Amino acid sequence: QVQLVESGGGLVQAGGSLRLACAASGRTFVSYYMGWFRQAPGKEREFVAGINWSGGTTYYADSVKGRFTISRDNAKNTVYLQMNSLNPEDTAVYYCAAKRFPRATIYVRADDYDYWGQGTQVTVSS
Repeated sequence: QVQLVESGGGLVQAGGSLRLACAASGRTFVSYYMGWFRQAPGKEREFVAGINWSGGTTYYADSVKGRFTISRDNAKNTVYLQMNSLNPEDTAVYYCAAKRFPRATIYVRADDYDYWGQGTQVTVSS
């Protein structure tokens, strides 16, 4: 069983930045495909960004491309989401997720992931 714990959320003004972190337990973190999702009130959970085991392949939702950067440090069992140029539409609970035994290059569906964190709130004020 893998436990994922997010941190780094908070309240920020429009145009500001936040860096989210997701710490994973266990020794197999390096083998997981990792993703970030978000869910705003009244909306479905949506894919934000994903990263393969080495960090060499990343993928972003169009809504965050050019503003958000996903990265990982396998030595620290941690995946990050650097969020710049935030706007009120980015307000949501952000979740990290892990996909075991990845075979594809990209995973964007929530159903593809095996483990989830508890989420961290990001609020962007206008």
